Amino acid sequence: MQIQDLPYADPGVPDARSGPRFLWWLFRNQLGGQFKSLAWGLLHFLSVSALPFCVGVAVQAVVDHSGRRLALAGGLLALCCVGNAVGDTFLHRTAVTNWITAAARVQQLLARKAANLGSALTRRVAAGEVVAVSTGDVEKIGWFVEAWSRFTAAAVTIVVVCVGLVVYQPALGVVVAVGLPVLALSVLPLLPRATRRADFQREKAGRATELASDTVAGLRVLRGIGGEELFLDRYRRASQEVRHAAVRSARMWSLIAAIQVLLPGLLLIAVVWYGVHLARQGRVEIGELVAVYSSVMILTYPLRHFEEIAMAYSFSRPSATRAARVLSLERATPADGVATAEVPGDMPSGDLYDPATGLLAPSGRLTAVVCGDPDAAGLLAERLGGHPSEEGISVLLGGVPLDELPLDSARTAVLVQDKDPVLLSGSLRELLDVPASGDVGAVEALAAAQCADVLSALVQGSLDAEDPMDARITERGRSLSGGQRQRLALARSLFTDPEVLVLDEPTSAVDSHTEARIADGVRDLRTGRTTVVFTSSPLLLDRADRVVLVHDGEVAAVGVHRELVHKEPRYRAVVTRETDDEAALNHARHENDVRHEKDGVPHEHDVLHALEEIEESA
Repeated sequence: MQIQDLPYADPGVPDARSGPRFLWWLFRNQLGGQFKSLAWGLLHFLSVSALPFCVGVAVQAVVDHSGRRLALAGGLLALCCVGNAVGDTFLHRTAVTNWITAAARVQQLLARKAANLGSALTRRVAAGEVVAVSTGDVEKIGWFVEAWSRFTAAAVTIVVVCVGLVVYQPALGVVVAVGLPVLALSVLPLLPRATRRADFQREKAGRATELASDTVAGLRVLRGIGGEELFLDRYRRASQEVRHAAVRSARMWSLIAAIQVLLPGLLLIAVVWYGVHLARQGRVEIGELVAVYSSVMILTYPLRHFEEIAMAYSFSRPSATRAARVLSLERATPADGVATAEVPGDMPSGDLYDPATGLLAPSGRLTAVVCGDPDAAGLLAERLGGHPSEEGISVLLGGVPLDELPLDSARTAVLVQDKDPVLLSGSLRELLDVPASGDVGAVEALAAAQCADVLSALVQGSLDAEDPMDARITERGRSLSGGQRQRLALARSLFTDPEVLVLDEPTSAVDSHTEARIADGVRDLRTGRTTVVFTSSPLLLDRADRVVLVHDGEVAAVGVHRELVHKEPRYRAVVTRETDDEAALNHARHENDVRHEKDGVPHEHDVLHALEEIEESA
């Protein structure tokens, strides 16, 4: 897999049972790139490690006044230099490729999981953690996957060099062969503590990222209540905790690095001392001593990769654990034992029915749903879209369970716009570049959502945009008001024109005059299509063909707005936002009216009205 071939056609199904298993799965899926990196790494490290032998042969040739061996040593040196240059170049190329492709695979997996779970993702995992996984954690995971092949090449090189030294000069080679494994394993006792400190640092960094994400998302609200300084102080404290944790982690890694410098130095001193002793006895030639001495110096380079792989694993393991936790999340499926219908070949259509609450949205009608609990309304809206956050009975569309449909088919049939829709940065044309039926034009959708003033604001804010469709939208539409963002999101949903459109509080940030025009526009544009609107606005409820009151998780009343507002106290309490005292008073008046009607006694309002008519006629 090369960088130019990204993205993957299919990133695969990850082993998300644990962080180490996920890392191993990534490694197995990049065996081709790993073997390439290993091969080039061996060429590079072996070429570097062969230089001391060539120098030793050259020195001994000078001592022995052998021109032929000196020329041979020069040729070998040139060959090693070429191997070093070629190996290093392509090792870097393949290593970076492995890093980027591994990171890209993880990002594709996360993007696919986010698309699969929808808004249920941020309810099951903190938004800040998702951001941390898809940014910093992805890089650390790619680092470990990339570093493994280089570490393997370095380890093989050290083994080969030790064997070569024992064969080349047994007396000194045994010292090196015994000392190098001690050097490589000397930092093992420190690794658990270093790993714990790295985990603690990553945990603190993740909490700081979550706090920053939440603060940015709620910045408008914080400014309204004057809470910027409070959250700023919290983030400062979180940042200081991250800094302290990073310093403690860095101290441990600096100690490991110091040991990796100190011990090779001690080994070098031991080799030189013992080699000089052997040279005085005539058991070692000058060229052999130079070769062994130079080899020990050169081997400190591949030894560094032992420290790197330990550091890479320490940082990538918690990152892989967080990524595996996100990737292990699954869509909620129907509860066991629930009978399901056979899925037809064509896209299902018909009435939308939720067996859990008894909510029925007739096909081709505008149904308004009133629910006193906004959170419960949001959960019900998502369940109607076929992607609930909890297991339960599946919603039926035309008798077909949505949970049994392929995800793309379910979302093509039913589109859910939640109460806080996201606008991505880009032009208005790009915002409306979404899968659509083609029956509704962009101009019609924008007009129905009453976006005329929004288009004017976008054009004024974009210097080079003459066509409103080319006007730029800032990140998450932060330059727009809440009502403007809401209307653009509604226009996007109307432009998509799905078989069933579910809108959760689509006009909560819009003034009443605009809301009335939006209600008419949505009703006219969605004629013949199934539309479900979660709202408590009388303007929208009055335009609905059917109004459903959901109370305590089940349908409590069905009718039209004008009928329910007089006959159903619970409905009236939600729609008119009356207090408990007002509700009790209205209930008492209603019972009094009913009693007077039964007794045939005129109601006081009727008497007053009759007296007013008599006075006017007189």
